[in-house]
Amino acid sequence: MFCQGFLCLWFCVLVSCIAGAVASTPSEGSTQALYERAPVPDGYSSPSYYPTPNGGWATDWQDAYERAAVIVRNMTLAEKTNITTGTGYFMGRCVGNTGSAPAKNMPQLCLQDGPLGVRSTDNVTAFPAGITVGATWDKDLLYRRGLAIGEEFRGKGANVHLGPSVGPLGRKPRGGRGWEGFGSDPVLQAVGARETIRGVQERGVIATIKHFIGNEQEQYRMYNLVQPGYSSNIDGRTLHELYLWPFAEGVRAGVGAVMAAYNDVNGSATSQNAYLLNGVLKDELGFQGFVMTDWLSQISGVAAALAGLDMSMPGDGGIVGIPLLGGAWFADELSEAVLNGSVPVSRVNDMATRVVATWLKMGQDQDYPAPNYSSFTADREGPLYAGAPLTSPRGVVNEYVNVQGDHAELARDIAQDAITLLKNEGGILPLETSTPLKVFGDDAQANPDGINSCSDRGCNKGTLGMGWGSGTANYPYFDSPIDAIRSQASNVTYSSSNTFPSNVVASPGDVALVFINSDSGENYITVETNPGDRTTAGLYSWYGGDDLVKAAAAKYENVVVIIHTVGPIILENWHSLPSVKGIIIAHLPGQEAGQSLTNVLFGHVSPSGHLPYTIPVSEDDYPDSVNLIGGLQLGQVQDTYTEGLYIDYRHFNKAGIKPRYAFGHGLSYTTFSYSNATLTLSTPLSETPPAPPTKPSTPTYPNTRPAPSEVYFPPNFPRIDRYIYSYMDAAAADLAAAINPSSTPYPYPQNYTTTQPPTHPPAGGSPGGNPALWDTIYTLALTITNTGSRPGRAVAQAYVQFPDGFPHDTPVIQLRDFAKTAVLAPGEGQTVRLRITRKDVSVWDVRRRNWVAGGGEGGGYTVWVGGSSDRLEVRCVGEGSCDVGARGPVDG
Repeated sequence: MFCQGFLCLWFCVLVSCIAGAVASTPSEGSTQALYERAPVPDGYSSPSYYPTPNGGWATDWQDAYERAAVIVRNMTLAEKTNITTGTGYFMGRCVGNTGSAPAKNMPQLCLQDGPLGVRSTDNVTAFPAGITVGATWDKDLLYRRGLAIGEEFRGKGANVHLGPSVGPLGRKPRGGRGWEGFGSDPVLQAVGARETIRGVQERGVIATIKHFIGNEQEQYRMYNLVQPGYSSNIDGRTLHELYLWPFAEGVRAGVGAVMAAYNDVNGSATSQNAYLLNGVLKDELGFQGFVMTDWLSQISGVAAALAGLDMSMPGDGGIVGIPLLGGAWFADELSEAVLNGSVPVSRVNDMATRVVATWLKMGQDQDYPAPNYSSFTADREGPLYAGAPLTSPRGVVNEYVNVQGDHAELARDIAQDAITLLKNEGGILPLETSTPLKVFGDDAQANPDGINSCSDRGCNKGTLGMGWGSGTANYPYFDSPIDAIRSQASNVTYSSSNTFPSNVVASPGDVALVFINSDSGENYITVETNPGDRTTAGLYSWYGGDDLVKAAAAKYENVVVIIHTVGPIILENWHSLPSVKGIIIAHLPGQEAGQSLTNVLFGHVSPSGHLPYTIPVSEDDYPDSVNLIGGLQLGQVQDTYTEGLYIDYRHFNKAGIKPRYAFGHGLSYTTFSYSNATLTLSTPLSETPPAPPTKPSTPTYPNTRPAPSEVYFPPNFPRIDRYIYSYMDAAAADLAAAINPSSTPYPYPQNYTTTQPPTHPPAGGSPGGNPALWDTIYTLALTITNTGSRPGRAVAQAYVQFPDGFPHDTPVIQLRDFAKTAVLAPGEGQTVRLRITRKDVSVWDVRRRNWVAGGGEGGGYTVWVGGSSDRLEVRCVGEGSCDVGARGPVDG
C-alpha cells in the first residue's frame, strides 16, 4: 500500500509507476517500452501463460458465481469496467474505492488497510502486529484476532480488509515489512494467513492476502521515472516450497482477494505476470476471487488484463503515473480496449464476475453497512472526494462509530501470550512487586508527543507498539509498560532517557529493567534515516540501546532487558554480561503493551511465546544473498534468490552455524515433559498425488463486442474533477468500436490464446492446489505434562526430516505443524494431535510441475517434536510408538 495525505503527493511524482517493457495503452495497443528492463540471470524465467482461467468452477464458489453471472449478463460494458477500477486517489472515504453499478444494486466497494486494524480512523482497536500473534504459536488466537478484525472492518463499513500480509516471508532480516506477517517460516505464515482469513471472512468482510509475491525489501520495490522496480529472481522449487506456500493456504481457506506486489518476479511485473497470475494463482491454485494491484503499481492496461489482473487500485495514474490527473490504465481505457477488440469480452466478463461473486459470497448484498468514516480527515464534515477539494460536494464524512467492543481483552491476551522469554538466569523472573525497580529507556513510555502524533507511526518515540507505514492503525489509547509497572510495583524509579544517567545510585536488591527497540516500516516514510528497511543500525537496537544496557549492567547486579522489535535483533554486545540475568522479547504489542508485560514480569502468568524467527550471533551468519540491496543502483536491481530454500533456520542448520537463539525458542516459568507419543499412518503415500478431478464448467456469456453506446456518458452527467470514470465521450467510443481487429491486430504476447484449458494442471484441482495434497499422511498424538511448580502453556512444534537417499536436496528439518496447550496446572497433562499432510512430505519437481514424495507406504520420513527447532525430544519413524527423550538432529 502506498502513502496517503496531500503532503506525500510529491513522493507520488517521484516514484509513480509509469512504465514497463509491455507498457501500452489499450486504445493504441502499443508495446513500445518507455525503458527496457535489465535481463534476469540465466535460469530464471517467467513464461507466458494464457488465457486467464475463468472463475466459478470450485464447489464452494459455484452458487456465488451463478448469482453473479445473472447480474453481470445484464451489465453494460461501462458497469463492468467500473467495478474493476478504483475511482482515484482520495476519491472516496476509503484508501481504495471501486466504481459501482447502482442500477444492478452493486455498490462501491470500500478497500481499507491494514493487517492489524482499521487504518486512518478512530474508535478502533490497534491489535498486536502479525509478528506478535505469530509468536504466540496459538491457532485459536490467530483465528479470534481475525474475527475481531473482521467485526471492526464491517462495523466501519469497509468491504475489503487489505490483509493478511504473508509477503514478505522474512527472507531478509532487515526488510522493512516482515513484522506485518507471522514469521520467517512458510508453515507459520500459512497458518497465520488461514486463521486470519477464516475469522475475517466469517464476519462477511473480504480478506486480501498480499503481497503476491517476492516483495522482500522496501528499497527499489517501485517503478519510477528512471528505474523499474527490482526483479526478485526465484526458481520454481523455491517459489513453491517457501514463498507460495502461505498463499496456497490462503486460497484454500477461500480468501476473496489477492494483492499483487510492486516488484517484478523473474523480470515481469507482478501486476501483469501471466505465469504467476494466470498459471500459478488462478490455474494451479484455483483462486476464485479477484486480483488487485497494490496502489499505483500498475504499469500497463491490456497486458495486465490479459495476464489476470482484475482490479486497478486506486484507479488513477495511467501512463503518466501521477495520481489526481485523471489518467487511468483501466476505467475508460479498459472500456475502449474492449470496444476496439484488444481485450476480449470474455476477459472483462470474468473480471467483473470475480468481483461480484466475491461480494455475494461474503453476503455483502444483505444489509452490509456503508462506510461511516473518512481516511483523510478527522473532521465530521468535509469534501466527499478529498482529491478534488475545490469542486467536490461536501457532507458528513465521519460518524465516529465505535467498533472496539471487548477487543482490548483479546489484544492483551495476544500481546501477553506472545512474550518470549529468552534468558532467565538464577530465576530472576518473575519479579516480586516489592522489589526496587530501576527502569531505563524511552521505550518504556508512551510517545510523549502524543500516541498518534506521527502519521502512520512514522517515528520511533516511546514504546514500539507497531512498525510504520500502511500496515498500522491509530491507537485509541496506549497502555504503556511504565504505567503498568507503576500500578503493580511499590518502588519504581524511571529514567526515560536513552542515555544512562550519570547520577544513578545502585542499592543491593535493585533490579534494572532496560527497554530497547528496533523499528522498520514501509518505504514511503523514512525514520531516522531508515528508508523502510533497517539500514542505519542494522539488526542492532536503535538509539544506542546496547550502550544503555551495558551501562546498566555495569551498575546493577541484576538486569532484565525488555525488547520491542520488528524482527531479529543482535544481542551480542551485552547478552553474556554477568549481570544481564533476563531477556524478554515483547515483539510489537499494539495498544496493550503494559499489562500484557507486567502479567509476565510479576508472574501472574508464565511466558509462553516462542520466536517466529532465528536470532543470530552476527549478521555475517546469514547468506550474502539475503542482504539488503541499497546505495546507488543504476538500471533494474536484480535480487536473485541464490540461497534457494535456505533462509532463516534452514540456512543455519545447513551451514552448521549455532545461532544465539533458535527458531521456535521460548522459556517458561515451569517445565514440561512428553509421553505416550504415537504416530499413525493415515493414508498410504504414492510418489505423486492422484490426478485432480475433472474441471467443472463455469458461467457462460455472449462474447460479442458490445455497442459503443454502452459506455457513452449519460446526458447531463455531473462530472467530478479528477474522478475516474469508465464512460467515454460518444465520438471516442464510436471510433474505438469502428476498429476492425482483423485489419488492425493487437500485438498479443507469444502463445496468447483465448481458449480455456479443459483440465486442471496436475498440481491443481481445488482452491489451494490438488486436493490430495491435504490428505493426512501421519497423525501424531502425544501427552504434554506440566512437571514444574507454576501453571503454564506449552507449544509442541512438529518438524519433518526427509529420509536418507531422497533424490532431492532438502533442509535438515522443516516445520510442518504446531499446537499449543491450554494453561496446565502443575502435574496436569493434555494430549495434543499434530497432522502431517502429503504436501508436508513432498517437494516441488520443476520438470514434472508437480509435488513428489518418497516411495513406500510411509516414505521413511522422521517426524520430530519439541519446544523449539533445536530442542526436539520426540522422534517418530514409521507407524507405532515414538522414541521420547531422543537427541534431535539439531543440537540446542
